[in-house]
Amino acid sequence: MRSIAIVPPDGSRDPRTEDPTNRWLVHLAGRLLLPLALRLRIPANAISIAGFVFGASGAAAFSRWTQPELAAAGFILCALWLIADGLDGMVARASATASAAGRFLDGLCDHAVFVLLYVSLAWSIGTAESWLLAVVAGVAHGLQATLYEGERVRFHRRVLGDPGKAAAVARNPLVRAYDALAGSMDRMAAPFDRLLARAADPRRLGEAYGRRAAPALRLMALLSNNMRVLAILLACLFGDPALFWWFELGPLSIVALAGIAWHRRVESALVREEGGGAA
Repeated sequence: MRSIAIVPPDGSRDPRTEDPTNRWLVHLAGRLLLPLALRLRIPANAISIAGFVFGASGAAAFSRWTQPELAAAGFILCALWLIADGLDGMVARASATASAAGRFLDGLCDHAVFVLLYVSLAWSIGTAESWLLAVVAGVAHGLQATLYEGERVRFHRRVLGDPGKAAAVARNPLVRAYDALAGSMDRMAAPFDRLLARAADPRRLGEAYGRRAAPALRLMALLSNNMRVLAILLACLFGDPALFWWFELGPLSIVALAGIAWHRRVESALVREEGGGAA
């Protein structure tokens, strides 16, 4: 397959950091649907809401996971949600309608779908232990997803030589809270951004960072929604949805911590090598 079918035309994602399900299915499907969405002038926010409907329907199907055909239906409906989740951003960028409010709605829909998935699975098991486990795993999920998104956004601007700048403070308090959480690692990552800002050739330094940090971000791609939906299906087919929550709390938490530490090591090494010191 020609690379043009893989690489996003707007440069929003680096193929080096993507997991195969995004490169070859979810985002590929979104790019194939993008011309139609633009021709029909479907707003990005409408696609976000449609994705939520697909995801909510998938959660309802997963609540009957003891019937394999409904577990499969839940997986397919969630796959449609994931495609819509990628497509809304493509439409927003292609139509120049991206906004803080749209970004918040997109994140809200994502989190809402997973809340419904967790609730449906806990309800299907029906024990106090399952509800407690679902809540604890859900909190871990929220933290992991936010950290991953922050590193992903940081990576993609840095490889272009962009040191970033202070974001405008949103008026909406919910948007402000979301931005504050998503940028929780900014202070730890700041030394490299300061180095990038004063570099004589920021693009060269950004490319050096990209070569070293891409494997770390590819590892963190295991925290993507795609992997979680697949893990839910497998746990249901194995006969115990709680396996997914233990997977969330154990292996995925390790992946998140390892990915964050790996990124900070890459930054520290480049700051030392480039003579940035502790600035």
